[in-house]
Amino acid sequence: MSASPSSPQNSGPRIAALDALLQPLARSDAPGLVVGVALHGRSLYRRGIGLASVEHGVANAPWTRMRIGSTSKQFTCLAALLLAEEGRLDIDAPVRAYLPELPAFPAQGPEPSLRQLMNHSSGYRCYLDLGFIAEGMAIKPAGVAWAVQRRQREANFAPGSQVIYCNSGYQLLSRVIADVSGLPFEQFLQERIFAPLGMQDTASVPSDFELHPGMATLHLPAAQGGGWRRGIFPTEELRGEGAMVSSIDDMLRWLAHLRAPHKRVGSAASWQQMLAPTRLANGHHTPYGLGLMRHDYRGLEVIHHPGAVIGGASQMLTVPSQALDIVIIGNGAPCSPRELALRIVDAMLGDAVLGPAAAPASAERFASMLGRRYRGRETGLVFGFAKAGAALGLSLLEGPAMPLRDEGAQLCKPFEEGGIGQYLLPIAQLATAGAGAPSQLDLVADGRSECCELLPQTPPPPAKAGAPLLGRYRSADLDAEARIDFDGERLLLQIRGAYGGNRFELRALSAELFGCQALDVPMGHGGNAVLRAAPAGGPPSGPVSGFRLDTPRTRQLAFERYGD
Repeated sequence: MSASPSSPQNSGPRIAALDALLQPLARSDAPGLVVGVALHGRSLYRRGIGLASVEHGVANAPWTRMRIGSTSKQFTCLAALLLAEEGRLDIDAPVRAYLPELPAFPAQGPEPSLRQLMNHSSGYRCYLDLGFIAEGMAIKPAGVAWAVQRRQREANFAPGSQVIYCNSGYQLLSRVIADVSGLPFEQFLQERIFAPLGMQDTASVPSDFELHPGMATLHLPAAQGGGWRRGIFPTEELRGEGAMVSSIDDMLRWLAHLRAPHKRVGSAASWQQMLAPTRLANGHHTPYGLGLMRHDYRGLEVIHHPGAVIGGASQMLTVPSQALDIVIIGNGAPCSPRELALRIVDAMLGDAVLGPAAAPASAERFASMLGRRYRGRETGLVFGFAKAGAALGLSLLEGPAMPLRDEGAQLCKPFEEGGIGQYLLPIAQLATAGAGAPSQLDLVADGRSECCELLPQTPPPPAKAGAPLLGRYRSADLDAEARIDFDGERLLLQIRGAYGGNRFELRALSAELFGCQALDVPMGHGGNAVLRAAPAGGPPSGPVSGFRLDTPRTRQLAFERYGD
Protein backbone atom coordinates (compact mmCIF):
# COMPACT_ATOMS: atom_id res chain seq x y z
CA MET A 1 0.00 0.00 0.00
CA SER A 2 1.85 3.11 -1.17
CA ALA A 3 1.41 6.39 -3.00
CA SER A 4 2.61 6.60 -6.59
CA PRO A 5 6.02 8.16 -7.20
CA SER A 6 6.23 11.36 -9.23
CA SER A 7 9.03 12.31 -11.57
CA PRO A 8 10.09 14.61 -14.40
CA GLN A 9 10.41 13.33 -17.97
CA ASN A 10 13.12 10.87 -19.04
CA SER A 11 13.58 9.44 -15.55
CA GLY A 12 11.94 6.06 -16.16
CA PRO A 13 15.03 3.87 -15.62
CA ARG A 14 15.91 5.69 -12.41
CA ILE A 15 12.36 5.36 -11.11
CA ALA A 16 12.40 1.65 -11.91
CA ALA A 17 15.72 1.21 -10.09
CA LEU A 18 14.41 3.00 -7.00
CA ASP A 19 11.14 1.04 -7.06
CA ALA A 20 13.11 -2.22 -7.19
CA LEU A 21 15.32 -1.11 -4.30
CA LEU A 22 12.32 -0.24 -2.12
CA GLN A 23 9.99 -3.06 -3.14
CA PRO A 24 11.03 -5.43 -0.27
CA LEU A 25 9.74 -2.81 2.20
CA ALA A 26 6.38 -2.27 0.48
CA ARG A 27 3.95 -4.05 2.78
CA SER A 28 0.29 -3.38 3.47
CA ASP A 29 0.37 -4.78 7.03
CA ALA A 30 3.43 -3.10 8.55
CA PRO A 31 4.92 0.36 9.13
CA GLY A 32 7.25 1.79 6.54
CA LEU A 33 8.90 5.00 5.44
CA VAL A 34 8.74 7.98 3.10
CA VAL A 35 11.41 8.59 0.47
CA GLY A 36 12.21 11.74 -1.46
CA VAL A 37 14.90 12.16 -4.15
CA ALA A 38 15.69 15.35 -6.06
CA LEU A 39 18.19 16.26 -8.78
CA HIS A 40 19.31 19.88 -9.22
CA GLY A 41 16.53 20.95 -6.87
CA ARG A 42 13.83 19.25 -8.95
CA SER A 43 11.78 16.46 -7.43
CA LEU A 44 12.48 13.09 -9.06
CA TYR A 45 10.91 10.62 -6.64
CA ARG A 46 8.36 11.01 -3.83
CA ARG A 47 6.94 7.87 -2.33
CA GLY A 48 5.25 6.62 0.81
CA ILE A 49 5.76 2.95 1.67
CA GLY A 50 3.93 0.83 4.22
CA LEU A 51 1.57 2.09 6.89
CA ALA A 52 1.58 5.40 8.72
CA SER A 53 -0.65 3.71 11.32
CA VAL A 54 -0.93 -0.05 11.72
CA GLU A 55 -3.71 0.60 14.23
CA HIS A 56 -5.91 2.44 11.73
CA GLY A 57 -4.65 0.93 8.46
CA VAL A 58 -3.61 4.31 7.05
CA ALA A 59 -0.90 4.28 4.39
CA ASN A 60 2.20 6.45 4.33
CA ALA A 61 2.03 9.13 1.62
CA PRO A 62 4.67 11.49 0.20
CA TRP A 63 3.27 14.26 2.40
CA THR A 64 3.20 12.22 5.65
CA ARG A 65 4.99 13.98 8.51
CA MET A 66 7.42 12.02 10.71
CA ARG A 67 9.98 12.54 13.42
CA ILE A 68 13.50 13.03 12.04
CA GLY A 69 15.39 12.55 15.35
CA SER A 70 18.99 13.74 15.39
CA THR A 71 18.72 15.08 11.85
CA SER A 72 17.33 18.06 13.80
CA LYS A 73 20.78 18.94 15.15
CA GLN A 74 21.90 21.02 12.14
CA PHE A 75 18.94 23.36 12.65
CA THR A 76 19.95 23.92 16.28
CA CYS A 77 23.47 24.82 15.19
CA LEU A 78 22.18 27.27 12.60
CA ALA A 79 19.93 28.85 15.24
CA ALA A 80 22.95 29.46 17.50
CA LEU A 81 24.98 30.84 14.60
CA LEU A 82 22.17 33.27 13.69
CA LEU A 83 22.43 34.71 17.20
CA ALA A 84 26.22 34.82 16.84
CA GLU A 85 25.85 36.79 13.59
CA GLU A 86 23.90 39.40 15.56
CA GLY A 87 26.57 39.61 18.24
CA ARG A 88 24.23 38.19 20.87
CA LEU A 89 26.10 34.92 21.40
CA ASP A 90 29.72 33.72 21.24
CA ILE A 91 29.93 30.06 20.29
CA ASP A 92 33.55 29.89 21.45
CA ALA A 93 32.68 31.12 24.94
CA PRO A 94 32.54 28.58 27.80
CA VAL A 95 29.17 26.91 28.27
CA ARG A 96 29.12 28.06 31.90
CA ALA A 97 29.29 31.69 30.77
CA TYR A 98 25.66 31.16 29.75
CA LEU A 99 24.70 28.37 32.15
CA PRO A 100 26.67 29.03 35.37
CA GLU A 101 24.64 26.45 37.30
CA LEU A 102 26.46 23.63 35.53
CA PRO A 103 29.26 21.91 37.47
CA ALA A 104 32.89 22.63 36.65
CA PHE A 105 35.44 19.85 36.15
CA PRO A 106 38.76 21.67 36.78
CA ALA A 107 40.76 18.42 36.86
CA GLN A 108 39.91 17.89 33.19
CA GLY A 109 41.32 21.16 31.89
CA PRO A 110 39.64 24.16 30.22
CA GLU A 111 35.87 24.42 30.30
CA PRO A 112 33.98 23.25 27.21
CA SER A 113 32.66 25.82 24.75
CA LEU A 114 29.32 26.09 22.98
CA ARG A 115 31.09 25.04 19.77
CA GLN A 116 32.20 21.84 21.50
CA LEU A 117 28.57 21.14 22.42
CA MET A 118 27.82 21.26 18.69
CA ASN A 119 30.65 18.99 17.56
CA HIS A 120 30.35 16.48 20.43
CA SER A 121 33.80 17.18 21.88
CA SER A 122 32.60 18.82 25.14
CA GLY A 123 33.10 15.71 27.29
CA TYR A 124 29.69 16.10 28.91
CA ARG A 125 27.73 12.94 29.55
CA CYS A 126 24.51 12.35 27.62
CA TYR A 127 21.38 12.83 29.73
CA LEU A 128 19.43 10.44 27.49
CA ASP A 129 21.99 7.68 27.92
CA LEU A 130 22.05 8.17 31.68
CA GLY A 131 18.26 7.93 31.70
CA PHE A 132 18.29 4.67 29.74
CA ILE A 133 20.91 3.22 32.12
CA ALA A 134 19.04 4.11 35.31
CA GLU A 135 15.39 4.02 34.31
CA GLY A 136 15.05 2.11 31.07
CA MET A 137 12.10 3.26 28.99
CA ALA A 138 10.31 5.11 31.82
CA ILE A 139 8.93 8.49 30.73
CA LYS A 140 10.68 11.40 32.39
CA PRO A 141 8.95 14.79 32.80
CA ALA A 142 10.30 18.16 31.74
CA GLY A 143 13.09 19.42 34.00
CA VAL A 144 14.86 16.08 34.44
CA ALA A 145 17.46 16.72 31.71
CA TRP A 146 18.60 19.92 33.40
CA ALA A 147 18.71 18.24 36.83
CA VAL A 148 20.76 15.32 35.44
CA GLN A 149 23.33 17.67 33.91
CA ARG A 150 23.72 19.75 37.08
CA ARG A 151 24.42 16.77 39.35
CA GLN A 152 27.25 15.19 37.32
CA ARG A 153 30.49 15.00 39.32
CA GLU A 154 32.63 13.76 36.41
CA ALA A 155 32.80 14.12 32.65
CA ASN A 156 33.56 11.56 29.96
CA PHE A 157 36.84 13.21 28.92
CA ALA A 158 38.71 16.51 28.76
CA PRO A 159 37.04 18.97 26.35
CA GLY A 160 38.43 18.80 22.85
CA SER A 161 40.35 15.56 23.40
CA GLN A 162 37.79 13.11 21.98
CA VAL A 163 34.45 12.93 20.23
CA ILE A 164 31.54 10.95 21.68
CA TYR A 165 28.06 11.68 20.40
CA CYS A 166 26.20 13.58 23.14
CA ASN A 167 22.58 14.69 23.11
CA SER A 168 23.07 16.72 26.27
CA GLY A 169 25.17 19.19 24.32
CA TYR A 170 22.18 20.05 22.16
CA GLN A 171 19.75 20.10 25.08
CA LEU A 172 22.03 22.67 26.75
CA LEU A 173 22.47 24.61 23.50
CA SER A 174 18.67 24.82 23.15
CA ARG A 175 18.48 26.32 26.63
CA VAL A 176 21.11 28.92 25.72
CA ILE A 177 19.29 29.83 22.48
CA ALA A 178 16.03 30.36 24.37
CA ASP A 179 17.71 32.43 27.12
CA VAL A 180 19.63 34.67 24.70
CA SER A 181 16.82 35.17 22.19
CA GLY A 182 14.08 35.65 24.76
CA LEU A 183 11.86 33.23 22.80
CA PRO A 184 10.91 29.62 23.44
CA PHE A 185 13.31 27.42 21.49
CA GLU A 186 10.51 26.03 19.32
CA GLN A 187 9.28 29.53 18.42
CA PHE A 188 12.77 30.71 17.52
CA LEU A 189 13.19 27.86 15.03
CA GLN A 190 9.77 28.55 13.55
CA GLU A 191 10.26 32.28 13.11
CA ARG A 192 13.91 32.36 12.08
CA ILE A 193 14.34 29.16 10.02
CA PHE A 194 11.19 27.20 9.15
CA ALA A 195 8.97 30.12 8.06
CA PRO A 196 11.63 31.93 5.96
CA LEU A 197 12.38 28.69 4.09
CA GLY A 198 8.74 27.77 3.54
CA MET A 199 8.98 24.62 5.65
CA GLN A 200 5.27 24.55 6.44
CA ASP A 201 5.11 20.95 7.63
CA THR A 202 8.07 21.25 10.02
CA ALA A 203 7.97 21.89 13.77
CA SER A 204 9.97 21.19 16.91
CA VAL A 205 7.80 18.93 19.08
CA PRO A 206 9.10 18.15 22.60
CA SER A 207 6.92 15.10 23.35
CA ASP A 208 5.60 12.05 21.52
CA PHE A 209 2.38 12.48 23.50
CA GLU A 210 1.55 15.59 21.47
CA LEU A 211 -0.85 15.15 18.54
CA HIS A 212 -0.15 16.95 15.25
CA PRO A 213 -2.02 16.68 11.95
CA GLY A 214 -0.61 14.36 9.31
CA MET A 215 1.91 12.64 11.58
CA ALA A 216 2.75 8.95 11.29
CA THR A 217 2.71 6.74 14.37
CA LEU A 218 6.08 5.36 15.48
CA HIS A 219 6.23 1.56 15.69
CA LEU A 220 8.38 -0.99 17.53
CA PRO A 221 8.16 -4.75 16.89
CA ALA A 222 6.54 -6.54 19.80
CA ALA A 223 8.97 -8.69 21.79
CA GLN A 224 6.73 -11.75 21.62
CA GLY A 225 4.00 -13.01 19.37
CA GLY A 226 4.57 -10.66 16.47
CA GLY A 227 2.70 -7.43 16.02
CA TRP A 228 3.69 -3.91 16.97
CA ARG A 229 3.94 -1.54 19.89
CA ARG A 230 3.73 2.24 19.84
CA GLY A 231 7.11 3.98 19.97
CA ILE A 232 7.31 6.66 22.67
CA PHE A 233 10.56 8.49 23.40
CA PRO A 234 11.09 8.40 27.20
CA THR A 235 11.18 12.16 27.76
CA GLU A 236 8.79 15.08 27.32
CA GLU A 237 11.51 17.67 26.78
CA LEU A 238 13.15 16.85 23.47
CA ARG A 239 14.59 19.96 21.90
CA GLY A 240 17.58 20.68 19.70
CA GLU A 241 18.94 17.16 20.06
CA GLY A 242 16.10 15.55 18.11
CA ALA A 243 12.62 17.08 18.44
CA MET A 244 11.77 17.96 14.85
CA VAL A 245 8.87 16.65 12.83
CA SER A 246 9.06 17.17 9.08
CA SER A 247 8.19 15.85 5.60
CA ILE A 248 10.27 14.80 2.62
CA ASP A 249 9.25 17.94 0.69
CA ASP A 250 10.34 20.26 3.49
CA MET A 251 13.62 18.42 3.97
CA LEU A 252 14.35 18.43 0.23
CA ARG A 253 13.70 22.18 0.30
CA TRP A 254 16.21 22.43 3.15
CA LEU A 255 18.84 20.46 1.22
CA ALA A 256 18.42 22.66 -1.84
CA HIS A 257 19.00 25.66 0.44
CA LEU A 258 22.07 23.99 1.99
CA ARG A 259 23.61 23.57 -1.47
CA ALA A 260 22.66 27.04 -2.73
CA PRO A 261 25.62 29.41 -3.19
CA HIS A 262 23.67 32.27 -1.59
CA LYS A 263 21.67 31.32 1.48
CA ARG A 264 18.49 33.07 2.60
CA VAL A 265 19.07 31.97 6.19
CA GLY A 266 22.56 32.13 7.66
CA SER A 267 25.67 33.91 6.42
CA ALA A 268 28.37 32.32 4.28
CA ALA A 269 30.66 32.34 7.33
CA SER A 270 28.07 30.51 9.43
CA TRP A 271 27.58 27.80 6.82
CA GLN A 272 31.32 27.43 6.40
CA GLN A 273 31.57 26.70 10.13
CA MET A 274 28.74 24.18 9.99
CA LEU A 275 30.46 22.22 7.24
CA ALA A 276 34.05 22.41 8.52
CA PRO A 277 35.45 19.24 10.16
CA THR A 278 36.30 19.28 13.86
CA ARG A 279 39.97 19.42 14.83
CA LEU A 280 40.74 17.79 18.17
CA ALA A 281 43.50 18.86 20.54
CA ASN A 282 45.81 16.13 19.20
CA GLY A 283 45.40 17.38 15.61
CA HIS A 284 43.02 14.62 14.51
CA HIS A 285 40.15 15.73 12.26
CA THR A 286 36.70 14.18 12.55
CA PRO A 287 34.10 14.56 9.78
CA TYR A 288 31.48 15.94 12.17
CA GLY A 289 31.19 19.72 11.90
CA LEU A 290 28.35 21.64 13.54
CA GLY A 291 25.34 19.39 13.20
CA LEU A 292 26.47 17.95 9.86
CA MET A 293 28.87 15.26 8.67
CA ARG A 294 30.97 15.74 5.55
CA HIS A 295 33.17 13.00 4.08
CA ASP A 296 33.96 10.89 1.03
CA TYR A 297 31.74 8.17 -0.35
CA ARG A 298 33.06 6.26 -3.36
CA GLY A 299 35.16 9.22 -4.43
CA LEU A 300 32.47 11.90 -4.05
CA GLU A 301 31.84 14.23 -1.13
CA VAL A 302 28.59 13.67 0.77
CA ILE A 303 26.99 15.84 3.45
CA HIS A 304 24.49 14.17 5.73
CA HIS A 305 23.06 13.45 9.14
CA PRO A 306 21.06 10.44 10.36
CA GLY A 307 18.46 10.37 13.10
CA ALA A 308 16.84 7.78 15.35
CA VAL A 309 13.86 7.82 17.68
CA ILE A 310 11.96 5.08 19.48
CA GLY A 311 10.15 3.40 16.61
CA GLY A 312 11.66 5.27 13.69
CA ALA A 313 14.80 6.49 11.93
CA SER A 314 15.83 8.94 9.24
CA GLN A 315 18.65 9.93 6.90
CA MET A 316 19.22 13.22 5.09
CA LEU A 317 22.02 13.17 2.51
CA THR A 318 23.24 15.29 -0.38
CA VAL A 319 25.96 14.75 -3.00
CA PRO A 320 26.75 18.41 -3.75
CA SER A 321 28.80 17.86 -6.92
CA GLN A 322 25.88 15.99 -8.49
CA ALA A 323 23.11 18.09 -6.89
CA LEU A 324 21.59 14.82 -5.70
CA ASP A 325 19.45 15.16 -2.57
CA ILE A 326 17.96 12.22 -0.64
CA VAL A 327 15.59 12.19 2.33
CA ILE A 328 14.37 9.01 4.03
CA ILE A 329 12.17 9.07 7.13
CA GLY A 330 10.86 5.86 8.67
CA ASN A 331 8.25 4.97 11.26
CA GLY A 332 9.28 1.37 11.90
CA ALA A 333 10.47 -0.05 8.59
CA PRO A 334 13.00 -2.87 9.18
CA CYS A 335 15.90 -1.18 7.43
CA SER A 336 18.75 1.26 8.00
CA PRO A 337 17.89 4.61 6.35
CA ARG A 338 21.60 5.38 6.21
CA GLU A 339 22.41 2.23 4.24
CA LEU A 340 19.32 2.69 2.07
CA ALA A 341 20.38 6.27 1.21
CA LEU A 342 23.79 5.03 0.07
CA ARG A 343 22.15 2.35 -2.09
CA ILE A 344 20.07 5.12 -3.66
CA VAL A 345 23.28 7.05 -4.39
CA ASP A 346 24.64 3.89 -6.05
CA ALA A 347 21.48 3.43 -8.11
CA MET A 348 21.20 7.08 -9.15
CA LEU A 349 24.84 7.73 -10.08
CA GLY A 350 26.22 4.32 -11.00
CA ASP A 351 29.77 3.07 -11.39
CA ALA A 352 30.50 5.47 -14.25
CA VAL A 353 30.36 8.38 -11.79
CA LEU A 354 31.24 6.70 -8.50
CA GLY A 355 34.59 5.26 -7.54
CA PRO A 356 35.12 1.77 -6.09
CA ALA A 357 33.28 0.88 -2.91
CA ALA A 358 35.25 0.51 0.32
CA ALA A 359 36.55 -3.03 0.74
CA PRO A 360 35.21 -4.84 3.82
CA ALA A 361 37.62 -6.68 6.09
CA SER A 362 37.14 -10.39 5.49
CA ALA A 363 35.93 -12.30 8.53
CA GLU A 364 37.41 -15.45 7.00
CA ARG A 365 40.85 -13.87 6.69
CA PHE A 366 40.84 -12.78 10.32
CA ALA A 367 38.95 -15.78 11.70
CA SER A 368 41.35 -16.15 14.64
CA MET A 369 40.19 -12.75 15.97
CA LEU A 370 36.51 -13.71 16.12
CA GLY A 371 35.21 -13.89 19.67
CA ARG A 372 38.37 -12.37 21.19
CA ARG A 373 38.32 -9.24 23.36
CA TYR A 374 40.88 -6.61 24.36
CA ARG A 375 41.13 -3.93 27.01
CA GLY A 376 43.02 -0.64 26.71
CA ARG A 377 45.75 -0.17 29.30
CA GLU A 378 45.08 3.55 29.76
CA THR A 379 41.38 4.11 29.09
CA GLY A 380 40.11 0.64 30.01
CA LEU A 381 38.10 0.56 26.78
CA VAL A 382 36.89 -2.99 26.08
CA PHE A 383 36.38 -4.08 22.49
CA GLY A 384 36.13 -7.34 20.62
CA PHE A 385 35.61 -8.91 17.23
CA ALA A 386 32.64 -10.71 15.73
CA LYS A 387 31.13 -11.29 12.32
CA ALA A 388 29.15 -8.48 10.71
CA GLY A 389 27.75 -10.36 7.75
CA ALA A 390 30.77 -11.63 5.85
CA ALA A 391 32.95 -8.85 7.30
CA LEU A 392 35.04 -8.73 10.44
CA GLY A 393 33.19 -6.48 12.85
CA LEU A 394 34.39 -4.36 15.76
CA SER A 395 32.27 -4.58 18.91
CA LEU A 396 32.74 -1.71 21.37
CA LEU A 397 31.74 -2.27 24.99
CA GLU A 398 29.77 -5.43 24.12
CA GLY A 399 27.71 -3.62 21.50
CA PRO A 400 26.71 -4.91 18.05
CA ALA A 401 29.57 -5.61 15.66
CA MET A 402 30.24 -2.78 13.18
CA PRO A 403 31.90 -3.88 9.91
CA LEU A 404 35.53 -2.85 9.49
CA ARG A 405 37.00 -1.54 6.24
CA ASP A 406 40.17 -3.02 4.81
CA GLU A 407 42.43 -0.07 3.90
CA GLY A 408 45.51 -2.14 3.12
CA ALA A 409 47.81 -1.39 6.06
CA GLN A 410 45.01 -0.99 8.57
CA LEU A 411 41.39 -1.79 9.33
CA CYS A 412 39.11 1.18 9.90
CA LYS A 413 35.78 1.82 11.60
CA PRO A 414 35.00 5.41 10.49
CA PHE A 415 33.24 7.94 12.70
CA GLU A 416 30.24 8.22 10.39
CA GLU A 417 29.41 4.56 11.00
CA GLY A 418 28.29 4.66 14.62
CA GLY A 419 29.14 8.19 15.78
CA ILE A 420 31.48 7.07 18.56
CA GLY A 421 34.87 7.79 17.07
CA GLN A 422 37.21 6.64 14.35
CA TYR A 423 39.04 3.39 15.20
CA LEU A 424 42.10 2.07 13.36
CA LEU A 425 43.84 -1.30 13.80
CA PRO A 426 47.16 -2.22 12.12
CA ILE A 427 46.73 -5.29 9.94
CA ALA A 428 50.32 -6.37 10.67
CA GLN A 429 49.32 -7.02 14.30
CA LEU A 430 46.08 -8.85 13.60
CA ALA A 431 45.92 -12.61 13.52
CA THR A 432 45.40 -14.06 10.05
CA ALA A 433 44.01 -17.48 9.24
CA GLY A 434 45.76 -20.18 11.22
CA ALA A 435 47.45 -17.86 13.71
CA GLY A 436 46.36 -17.12 17.26
CA ALA A 437 45.08 -13.77 18.46
CA PRO A 438 48.03 -11.54 19.52
CA SER A 439 48.47 -10.88 23.23
CA GLN A 440 48.72 -7.12 22.56
CA LEU A 441 47.13 -4.90 19.96
CA ASP A 442 47.50 -1.19 19.19
CA LEU A 443 44.21 0.66 18.79
CA VAL A 444 44.16 4.20 17.38
CA ALA A 445 41.00 5.99 18.51
CA ASP A 446 40.48 9.52 17.13
CA GLY A 447 44.23 9.83 16.60
CA ARG A 448 45.19 8.51 20.07
CA SER A 449 47.22 5.29 20.10
CA GLU A 450 46.75 2.89 22.99
CA CYS A 451 48.25 -0.52 23.73
CA CYS A 452 45.50 -3.05 24.48
CA GLU A 453 45.79 -6.42 26.20
CA LEU A 454 44.04 -9.63 25.21
CA LEU A 455 41.38 -10.77 27.68
CA PRO A 456 41.22 -14.45 28.61
CA GLN A 457 39.41 -16.70 26.17
CA THR A 458 37.95 -18.66 29.06
CA PRO A 459 36.76 -16.28 31.81
CA PRO A 460 36.22 -17.44 35.40
CA PRO A 461 32.90 -19.18 36.21
CA PRO A 462 30.04 -16.73 36.94
CA ALA A 463 29.62 -17.97 40.52
CA LYS A 464 33.28 -17.30 41.34
CA ALA A 465 33.65 -14.01 39.43
CA GLY A 466 30.31 -12.64 40.58
CA ALA A 467 30.51 -13.45 44.28
CA PRO A 468 32.56 -10.34 45.27
CA LEU A 469 30.04 -8.11 43.45
CA LEU A 470 26.92 -9.23 45.31
CA GLY A 471 25.29 -6.44 47.26
CA ARG A 472 23.78 -2.95 47.05
CA TYR A 473 25.26 0.18 45.49
CA ARG A 474 24.47 3.84 44.94
CA SER A 475 25.38 6.22 42.11
CA ALA A 476 25.25 9.94 42.92
CA ASP A 477 25.60 10.92 39.26
CA LEU A 478 22.59 8.77 38.33
CA ASP A 479 20.67 9.52 41.53
CA ALA A 480 19.96 5.79 41.52
CA GLU A 481 20.44 2.65 43.57
CA ALA A 482 21.62 -0.70 42.25
CA ARG A 483 21.77 -4.29 43.37
CA ILE A 484 23.78 -7.23 42.04
CA ASP A 485 22.63 -10.75 42.84
CA PHE A 486 22.04 -14.14 41.25
CA ASP A 487 18.76 -15.07 39.58
CA GLY A 488 19.27 -18.79 39.30
CA GLU A 489 22.49 -19.08 37.30
CA ARG A 490 22.22 -15.56 35.88
CA LEU A 491 24.13 -12.70 37.49
CA LEU A 492 21.92 -9.60 37.36
CA LEU A 493 22.57 -5.90 37.86
CA GLN A 494 19.34 -4.10 38.71
CA ILE A 495 19.33 -0.28 38.71
CA ARG A 496 16.45 1.81 40.04
CA GLY A 497 16.13 5.55 39.48
CA ALA A 498 13.44 8.05 40.39
CA TYR A 499 11.11 7.16 37.51
CA GLY A 500 11.84 3.54 36.64
CA GLY A 501 14.51 0.89 36.42
CA ASN A 502 16.69 -1.24 34.18
CA ARG A 503 18.13 -4.74 34.41
CA PHE A 504 21.39 -6.01 32.96
CA GLU A 505 22.56 -9.59 32.67
CA LEU A 506 26.27 -9.74 33.57
CA ARG A 507 28.76 -12.08 31.92
CA ALA A 508 32.33 -12.35 33.19
CA LEU A 509 35.01 -11.28 30.71
CA SER A 510 37.82 -11.54 33.26
CA ALA A 511 38.11 -11.60 37.06
CA GLU A 512 37.13 -7.91 37.26
CA LEU A 513 35.40 -7.12 33.96
CA PHE A 514 31.81 -7.99 33.09
CA GLY A 515 29.86 -7.51 29.90
CA CYS A 516 26.37 -6.10 30.49
CA GLN A 517 23.34 -6.61 28.25
CA ALA A 518 20.13 -4.77 29.12
CA LEU A 519 16.96 -6.83 29.40
CA ASP A 520 14.42 -3.99 29.34
CA VAL A 521 15.50 -1.47 26.67
CA PRO A 522 16.05 -1.69 22.90
CA MET A 523 19.60 -2.32 21.71
CA GLY A 524 21.40 0.94 21.14
CA HIS A 525 19.58 2.77 23.93
CA GLY A 526 21.64 1.96 27.02
CA GLY A 527 21.51 -1.68 25.99
CA ASN A 528 25.17 -2.65 26.33
CA ALA A 529 27.95 -1.78 28.77
CA VAL A 530 31.05 -3.05 30.53
CA LEU A 531 31.33 -3.15 34.33
CA ARG A 532 34.73 -2.87 36.02
CA ALA A 533 34.93 -3.88 39.66
CA ALA A 534 36.95 -1.78 42.10
CA PRO A 535 39.74 -2.04 43.08
CA ALA A 536 41.12 -2.41 39.55
CA GLY A 537 44.19 -4.45 38.62
CA GLY A 538 43.18 -7.90 39.80
CA PRO A 539 40.50 -9.99 41.45
CA PRO A 540 39.41 -8.48 44.78
CA SER A 541 39.91 -10.70 47.79
CA GLY A 542 36.56 -9.81 49.29
CA PRO A 543 33.46 -7.77 48.45
CA VAL A 544 34.34 -4.96 46.08
CA SER A 545 33.99 -1.35 47.23
CA GLY A 546 32.17 -0.36 44.06
CA PHE A 547 32.30 -0.50 40.31
CA ARG A 548 32.47 1.68 37.21
CA LEU A 549 30.19 1.38 34.21
CA ASP A 550 31.16 2.21 30.62
CA THR A 551 28.65 2.52 27.79
CA PRO A 552 29.28 3.84 24.28
CA ARG A 553 28.20 7.33 25.43
CA THR A 554 28.97 7.28 29.16
CA ARG A 555 32.38 6.51 30.60
CA GLN A 556 33.55 5.68 34.13
CA LEU A 557 30.13 6.06 35.80
CA ALA A 558 30.76 5.42 39.50
CA PHE A 559 28.73 3.17 41.84
CA GLU A 560 29.67 2.90 45.52
CA ARG A 561 28.79 -0.02 47.80
CA TYR A 562 26.53 0.82 50.72
CA GLY A 563 25.16 -2.51 51.90
CA ASP A 564 24.89 -6.25 51.33
